[in-house]
Amino acid sequence: MKRARAKASVPRTTVRNLQRKVPVNAVDLEKFARKALELCLRVPCKKKTDLMQLAQISVLIVSDPKIASLHRQFMNESGSTDVITFQHGEIFISAETARRNARRFGNTVARELCLYVVHGLLHLHGFDDRDEASARKMQIVQRKILAEASRLK
Repeated sequence: MKRARAKASVPRTTVRNLQRKVPVNAVDLEKFARKALELCLRVPCKKKTDLMQLAQISVLIVSDPKIASLHRQFMNESGSTDVITFQHGEIFISAETARRNARRFGNTVARELCLYVVHGLLHLHGFDDRDEASARKMQIVQRKILAEASRLK
């Protein structure tokens, strides 16, 4: 008799808006993050990833000064950035950078935030964007997940 394989549990996902400069609909972003998480977990990987093993994912929307501080402290780089992901399941996103990049690339702030959520989830799932080839591969998967999760809204 065949034994049924236990389905891996999906990490609990929360979104918290910890800044006040840019309006963010944390409820909608959390719904999107849950859909994107399930889609990310379907992407095949050769080894176990942090995303597969985490019990909790926390998406924290922060200000430019806060993300710049994290960027300096943990990556030894100055200035703000769009998203920083930590292997224990924290995804920090700068709302101000999202707003600037949304204007620059002709997106809404909400779509830019969704993009950063997917980007952070893919980092937790073992994707890397340090070299050009890896960045291209990550971008292709990112686009597919962003499109599919947006359709599921």
